[in-house]
Amino acid sequence: MKKILIVGFGDVAERLVKRYAGQARFIGLIRRPERSAELRALGVTPYVGDLDVPATLKRLPRVDGVFHFAPPPNAGKTDPRTAHLLHALGRRKPGALVYISTSGVYGDCGGDWVSETRPVAPVNGRAVRRVDAERQLRTWGETQGVQVTILRAPGIYAADRLPLERVRRGTPALIARDDSYTNHIHADDLARLAWAALFRGRSQRIYHAVDAHPLKMGDWFDSCADAFGLPRPPRVNRAEAEKVLSEALLSFLRESRQLSNARTMRELRLKYRYPTSDDLLREIKQANSKGHAHPEGQKAGQMPLF
Repeated sequence: MKKILIVGFGDVAERLVKRYAGQARFIGLIRRPERSAELRALGVTPYVGDLDVPATLKRLPRVDGVFHFAPPPNAGKTDPRTAHLLHALGRRKPGALVYISTSGVYGDCGGDWVSETRPVAPVNGRAVRRVDAERQLRTWGETQGVQVTILRAPGIYAADRLPLERVRRGTPALIARDDSYTNHIHADDLARLAWAALFRGRSQRIYHAVDAHPLKMGDWFDSCADAFGLPRPPRVNRAEAEKVLSEALLSFLRESRQLSNARTMRELRLKYRYPTSDDLLREIKQANSKGHAHPEGQKAGQMPLF
């Protein structure tokens, strides 16, 4: 049975190990020792270490594959965490590594359709640091002979990861002609894509981890409001939005792109559980109409390979 290290043990990692329990031996890198019991309950062997403290990574075990889900630091232009991880792995190279990056590396594309061959053009610090991480990983993979696969993910959603607080607050959205396109992937499907990339991905290859249904951002908020019987957010033009929205929200509205997942579907050969975000919202509406909570999470028992 293959031994797999997960770096950055959050929601997507938890979904992955629940789905593929029994198909690999998982080791989870965590910073806080108090999380050890949580990982053991999932059947994961904890390794306590900190990507910001290289000395704590010296005893990383030899593994067959690595899922690198950890984000860069919140400041600077480089990702020293990825550098520290690669240095630690250098003495015991895995066969393959999958990294979840961000679609923000493209910057604003004016709403155009975007393939993986488009040059990156990051416009904020978050994306600049992700580009640096990607560069480090691909260079390391080429020089060390390790299959490195990069998944560029957009907004991740799930039943418990919807923008409902924003909708309830009545935070304005842009009118249609000023609005930006946004892309989505369900957290379950992102976990499944990461698994598929580890075994089916091509070496030094980039894939868009997105569904095939980009939406204007305001339409996404309207759909979430409708699914939960909430009032739709008010609409404002871009000039008005610049006056009332936070800089963090505006930074997302200033970027518009529609990501193609043609390469992903062709090469990773995965059938999405949620081909569009509407599929989840439809499930939620049906569950609400019957007075049931939406069954978020995986069922117990043996899961299929993909």
